[in-house]
Amino acid sequence: MPDFNNEEERAAWALAEALIETARAMMKQAESALETWRLGKELYRQRCARRGISASDAEIRWSETANAKNALTDNSFHVTLATMYYGAAAAHYSRAQYLRNCDEAAA
Repeated sequence: MPDFNNEEERAAWALAEALIETARAMMKQAESALETWRLGKELYRQRCARRGISASDAEIRWSETANAKNALTDNSFHVTLATMYYGAAAAHYSRAQYLRNCDEAAA
């Protein structure tokens, strides 16, 4: 944690850190959803292979299931949220840097 010149700079930095943590949590959710999709796809492929259905047909069938659609939707949603939180964190880090530069220029 860096040294702060004033309370406003400290608050901007703390908010940025909190937003980064939230973004990381969203990315973990996105990764979990993607892993659900991958695992489901592989299990569906194996199930179809036992029935003599080709891998390409199995993939098409898997992509049309509710579980596949939900997993991809969850992944997309959480990646979007993470992107938003990372962007907000970057803005607050920039604000903290700006406040630091203003204090150093005034000194």
